[in-house]
Amino acid sequence: MAEDVKLMKGNEAIAHAAIRYGVDGYFGYPITPQSEILETLMAEMPWETTGMVVLQAESEVAAINMVYGGAGTGKRVMTSSSSPGISLKQEGISYLAGAELPCLIVNVMRGGPGLGTIQPSQADYFQTVKGGGHGDYRLITLAPSSVQEMADFVGLGLELAFKYNNPAIILADGIIGQMMEKVVLPPFHTRRTEEEIIAECPWAAQGKTAGRKPNVITSLELDPATMEENNIRFQAKYRKIEENEVRYEEFQCEDAEYLLIAFGSSARICQKVVENARAEGIKLGLLRPITLWPFPKEVIKAYADKVKGMLSVELNAGQMVEDVRLTVNGKIKVEHFGRLGGIVFTPDEVLNALKELIIKK
Repeated sequence: MAEDVKLMKGNEAIAHAAIRYGVDGYFGYPITPQSEILETLMAEMPWETTGMVVLQAESEVAAINMVYGGAGTGKRVMTSSSSPGISLKQEGISYLAGAELPCLIVNVMRGGPGLGTIQPSQADYFQTVKGGGHGDYRLITLAPSSVQEMADFVGLGLELAFKYNNPAIILADGIIGQMMEKVVLPPFHTRRTEEEIIAECPWAAQGKTAGRKPNVITSLELDPATMEENNIRFQAKYRKIEENEVRYEEFQCEDAEYLLIAFGSSARICQKVVENARAEGIKLGLLRPITLWPFPKEVIKAYADKVKGMLSVELNAGQMVEDVRLTVNGKIKVEHFGRLGGIVFTPDEVLNALKELIIKK
């Protein structure tokens, strides 16, 4: 079958991929710079072709609780928003994690704090990988750096969410959401039947049948001993995810003496930084975390024995850099470079920062 190649925005790719990967329901609310996800879904009218539900809720809080309800029945459900809207969803996300329900969340980040700016940012790293809501929980976090990955990670995010009964999130930024690139769209996947959902998700609230106890979907547990058991089980699951689902990309790292660590749109810029640095005789490499959680700690720790220093390049005031520093544990110098307020750095700015902060004697 010939590839289905289109030119589209990253946000549009998310919407088309959702339809093609057999999503049962999307519940969202418009906010820049991710509004095209909902707009594209409404324009495509998948309820007429696949039966997919597409609903603009009355608020972000309503949207995430609709996801909670849909996920509780074993359906493939998702939502999307941008930074302030994701903040509003945090209680519901914590409920989903506590009830161990699979779903897909998309955050196309904008600058903050507060309403901030509609320009791109990567300042929601802490909120996402540290658990923005209450309690000890984790979100499987995928960070795309291309329109192609925006589409691909819809399928991957749903796969991982159902594999581990855990919410997954695509953490993009305004650049990736708004930029246009060629994308190979996935083939159409048929939505699962009710029988297939029951077979795949025996825990789902699909109506009690004779011969089994009721399926109760809740994150509430009033007995502290049982709540501790639940949390111990959660932590064991998170360790399993950390062992099996780390993803990253290396760019000219084989002989690198210095290393850039960057994700999303920052990593795209850093590829040019590596090329420019090597043209000047600086042996520079780039490590791009694809999963921000689980974080690629072991590979970064291994590079700490090979390189002289690392620069964490982020569109924020310094967030992922803390995880890099914890990972190398003082073995080598680790510094941060970033821009704030929606300003996107240039390759020259990054290279100058590398020379000033890391290479200088």
